[in-house]
Amino acid sequence: MTLIHLYKELQPGDPFDIRLPHAFSTQERQLVTLFYQPLTGSEPVSLYLTLWAEAEQMPKQQMTHYYLMNVLGLPIGKVFEARIALEAIGLLRTWKKENAGERSFLYELQRPLDADSFMKDPLLSMFLFSKIGEQAYRNLRQRFMSPVKDSAFKDVSRAFIDVYKPVHANIPSDLQVDTSHKDKQQKVYPFYLEQFDFDLLQAGLSEQLVPSNLLTFEVREAIAKLAFLYHLTALDMQKVVILALDDDLGISQERLRKAAADFYKLTVSKEPPKLARVTDPLPVAEAGQKTKDQELQHYLETTAPVQVLRDINNGKEPLQTSVQLAENLIVQHGMPIGVVNALLEYVMLTTDMKLPKKYVETIADHWVRKNVQTAKEAMELARQEHDKYTAWKNKPQTSNKTSQQTKGRSRYQREEKVPEWFYKRNDNQEESTSSTIDFEKERQKILEMLGKSE
Repeated sequence: MTLIHLYKELQPGDPFDIRLPHAFSTQERQLVTLFYQPLTGSEPVSLYLTLWAEAEQMPKQQMTHYYLMNVLGLPIGKVFEARIALEAIGLLRTWKKENAGERSFLYELQRPLDADSFMKDPLLSMFLFSKIGEQAYRNLRQRFMSPVKDSAFKDVSRAFIDVYKPVHANIPSDLQVDTSHKDKQQKVYPFYLEQFDFDLLQAGLSEQLVPSNLLTFEVREAIAKLAFLYHLTALDMQKVVILALDDDLGISQERLRKAAADFYKLTVSKEPPKLARVTDPLPVAEAGQKTKDQELQHYLETTAPVQVLRDINNGKEPLQTSVQLAENLIVQHGMPIGVVNALLEYVMLTTDMKLPKKYVETIADHWVRKNVQTAKEAMELARQEHDKYTAWKNKPQTSNKTSQQTKGRSRYQREEKVPEWFYKRNDNQEESTSSTIDFEKERQKILEMLGKSE
């Protein structure tokens, strides 16, 4: 959030009130500190604890954001960032009122999740694991999680409907509970299931194998969260759901989590995914300054290798051998996804859409020894070492004369770094008659960019 736009959201003189719906306990303070602070950082937690302390005092008094700036020692921009971090993680709800050009806020503190619910949540638990590491994560589980009950005991507790029955009465309409969404419960933190295409998911699942009544609200929520976490499509999640079925054709959240993790390791990376803060969108002027090269680098860093292979090949499904080659580079050699994608793109555009296994692994070995970690580093190294890689590819036929000629022509050119396929990857139209000609043009472009012509 730039200072230019911050005034539209928050100013130091804006007043606010605090609502504390429930009395919080000491253990909940520990949960906020040990479970949530690694996710949000110290400043949002400091804001939360400050609002908590102020909400407990009586009589309550309206304050302005100048007070928070002074107590926290933060500028208004940092106070705003801390507030939205608390909103995103489910610890704060913010209400705004505007009247005659003036605005005020109401901050409603939310309870942190208990340890058991936190650890069972696929997003929060994975986020925490990636932040504090395995040993610290295990220590927290041991400290806060209740010990497993003796398996000889069986839960025989009665449910509410087993003990009570409804009695019809003339209840005013404004006091009646809305039961139109009876299968849903209040979200424990902001997350929107509407972002996931459940219609597409169910369209590919057999009703006999996966009855729709198995997809309860809790299961649907877990599916949406896992798809978000692992960046999986509805088609991918069809496979995950089938993998998660138990012997009785039931679905548990635990089996869903394991199936999604296994599917991710096989198709994307052996490293668990990480969650990061979404940066605020750049102003239009700044966004326009992103170069074509930077757009390609971002695409290579954030796209699964199988999709890159598909995009380079005009939307056609890649051969399984190509997919396995990409998976081996990630799983066996530990190469970052962006580096693998840059390697696939470089080799395919310089070998007439081929992926010679030995040649790919030779370059991969060089990049591993060079400790290449990003798509940008990989692209720069490929341009610098293009002559060497060409010699590796043509080693049996390469003569000293040819090498000298190649060396004399090789130079780094800044123009037209990004091939045209990158901008046409979302075009679903097939042009079978001109695909060869188009590819040849693109191949010549990439060779010209590398200072190599044929």
